[in-house]
Amino acid sequence: MDLLHSQLAILQQQLSFVATDPIDWKSYVQACSWGVTLFESYLLLRQYPLYSKTSPPEVLAGHFDDGAFQKSQDYGRDKAKFSLVTGLLKQAIDSAILHYGLYASAWDIGGRMIAYFGYGSEYEILQSLAFAIVLFVVSSIPSIPLSAYQTFVLEEKHGFNKTTPMLFVTDLLKGWAIGFVIGTPFLATFLYVFQWAGDRFVPWLMAFMLAFQIIMVILYPTVIQPFFNKLSPLREGELRTRTESLAMKLKFPLKHLYEIDGSKRSSHSNAYFFGLPWSKHIVIFDTLIKESKPDEVEAVLAHELGHWYHMHPMKLLCVSQVHIFTILALFPAFLHAPQFLQAFDFSKAVSARPPTVVAFFLFQMILTPLEAFIGIALNFLSRQFEWEADRFACEIQDRLSAPEMNDMGERLGRALVTLHVKNLSTVWVDWLYSAYHHSHPTLTERLKALEAFQAKKDGAAKKEL
Repeated sequence: MDLLHSQLAILQQQLSFVATDPIDWKSYVQACSWGVTLFESYLLLRQYPLYSKTSPPEVLAGHFDDGAFQKSQDYGRDKAKFSLVTGLLKQAIDSAILHYGLYASAWDIGGRMIAYFGYGSEYEILQSLAFAIVLFVVSSIPSIPLSAYQTFVLEEKHGFNKTTPMLFVTDLLKGWAIGFVIGTPFLATFLYVFQWAGDRFVPWLMAFMLAFQIIMVILYPTVIQPFFNKLSPLREGELRTRTESLAMKLKFPLKHLYEIDGSKRSSHSNAYFFGLPWSKHIVIFDTLIKESKPDEVEAVLAHELGHWYHMHPMKLLCVSQVHIFTILALFPAFLHAPQFLQAFDFSKAVSARPPTVVAFFLFQMILTPLEAFIGIALNFLSRQFEWEADRFACEIQDRLSAPEMNDMGERLGRALVTLHVKNLSTVWVDWLYSAYHHSHPTLTERLKALEAFQAKKDGAAKKEL
């Protein structure tokens, strides 16, 4: 532990310029945030012409009729327009908030809020919670009409919306309530660890955040998810039999098998698993069950179990821990830099002893361009995992010595096509747009890879004969 802290101290020495050099951090954040937004707009403009194509890629020509493909193109075009406008609008609002020093005002408002109840500025954690609430309210106001438009205009236009106005409002209120119930103690504990551990906070804070992630894995499906969707045991039948048999053969620790009423809000389809290493739960959307045959759903689940088999969730968790460690290791230089806060219009009195929550919030803004590059790297890693899970599904026959699963790759391909057709997913995708935005390979890429996996497996089988 002493070695870790000594190395972190050396890093802080390298970053000492943050507290001494007169850097215009506000202009830096403005330039970086606008740079990222304009780059994302550029990617949308690269992608937009592809929605004018009149036929699908050659590998998909036999799977799309003209009507389905045109609907997909229209949906993609409308989503691109919406994303372009909302991205620029949100950036303009964020830029105005930053320019006019509203973050400093939010801290002062938080101080007045707790003063009303008889608490002074020495109660930093309490004022930090009030500061977070003010920022949440300010950021939520413009997002509500945009979310309503997306749900009741854009999604409604293309036949996906199942949400009623009452359900929209109740979901919004539930989300706020759950965010307050969970977020408030999380932030309070987060800040308390800073105060308790001092400059040696990094390992303690990482331990706390890892524990919180594990707790959420347990609480989300059992406590939070039921506020929004109903999870029912998957009814008896071919799909349940296939799923339980597949899980048993792979020694997947299946505890519960659920069907979720995703159709309550949308026509989109999905399936996923969650849980601790020794107790897993599989959730299948009712829309997927309705739109796909049992053997195709089984192929989708074989892909999902491929993620489990290759320990992809654990690997991503490890990557996230490295990411968190890097952020926390860099942060102390900004926490102990009064000039840093003054650059964002905070008074000298506040900047002299920078509040942890304020310094960390502004520090996150500094990382904007870095996070964009990290997002691309994480997408690349995620796509490798997706291909690995697809290959697992193709090779599952050999792993389990189950000849009846010889066509699993073909079934997965059919299921992916069905999902894309029903979800009106985009099939013509610009490579740079995909690299930045997509955690999954495109449908065309996945179908070609599945064919290659199947051909390689068939070739190996012929050699054995």
